[in-house]
Amino acid sequence: QVQLVEFGGGLVQAGGSLRLSCACSGRTFSAYAMGWFRQAPGKEREFVAAISSSGRTTNFADSVKGRFAISRDNAKNTVYLQMNSLKPEDTAIYYCAVESTPLRVGVRMDEYAYWGQGTQVTVSS
Repeated sequence: QVQLVEFGGGLVQAGGSLRLSCACSGRTFSAYAMGWFRQAPGKEREFVAAISSSGRTTNFADSVKGRFAISRDNAKNTVYLQMNSLKPEDTAIYYCAVESTPLRVGVRMDEYAYWGQGTQVTVSS
């Protein structure tokens, strides 16, 4: 049974920073790429960032490039999303997910096999 638990969401002012964490259990964490998605009210879930199993390859949505960073600690079975220069439009529920392969840093939801429950991020203007 794979479990993903996200931490670190909250309320922050525009221009501020948050770091999200996602702890994974029940699978060989280091063998799979990981991703973050988000879903704003009334919108579809969208890709944010992904990282390969080794951490050497990353991928970001254009809307967060230069502001967000993704990293992972395979010894702690945890993936992180550092979010800087936050904007009100970043407000959403953020989900982490396990990719189906070690190397692909996919952008589609159907490329991910397991999902967490999400953590709310709210950015006030």
